[in-house]
Amino acid sequence: MSAAAVAMRQPAPARSQAELAYSMLVDRIIRLELEPGRMLLDRELTEALGVGRTPIREALQRLAGEGLVVHFPHRGMVVAEITAVGTRDIYEFRSLIDGEAARLAATRASEEESEELQRLAQALADHAEGDDVSAYVELDRAFYSLLGEASRNLYIAETIPRIFNLHLRLWFYISKMKGDWRALARAHSAMAVEASEAIARRDAAAAEVAVRAYVLRRQKDMHVLM
Repeated sequence: MSAAAVAMRQPAPARSQAELAYSMLVDRIIRLELEPGRMLLDRELTEALGVGRTPIREALQRLAGEGLVVHFPHRGMVVAEITAVGTRDIYEFRSLIDGEAARLAATRASEEESEELQRLAQALADHAEGDDVSAYVELDRAFYSLLGEASRNLYIAETIPRIFNLHLRLWFYISKMKGDWRALARAHSAMAVEASEAIARRDAAAAEVAVRAYVLRRQKDMHVLM
């Protein structure tokens, strides 16, 4: 048997299994397939996801650190509820962090980063008219991650990806309640295009305003729905 064949038959490393469990759980939580308040039992998740209990527990601990899962003593892990106060806090924080990232990127981004932000923004606009919400989400994740990196602020660059999923779950919640993810995607991609163009022309104020205004509009949506 070849070395490649032997490697294919080996089980995935524990770390890879934990990453896989995390990825699958995040996807189900942000899409509300694992609804807020749902108990997360090791045995059920092991059967549903096809990974062992240890990777599941590692993934749940990571999700708890991100605020998507809550650990209750003597009860276990539960998908975090979506509350009015929690929603307010998320949007207020995103408005500050994302707005500042855009402002700083307008003065600190390299030409390559600026061009890539514009490319990602246009790709978001193109995908907003399609049917692949997963592709749209991954482009969105890449856009925000690059925005954080282009700010040249270590703490902003680390924070944006860490809180992205909290914001994304609210995006899916609004989409579900309104019944049209494309309308939200069009509004979001329009913001991304506006902000990236402002960054390209080094207009820090316009970049910040574009991002903050969008986040505050989504906050108003959630306020109405709740």
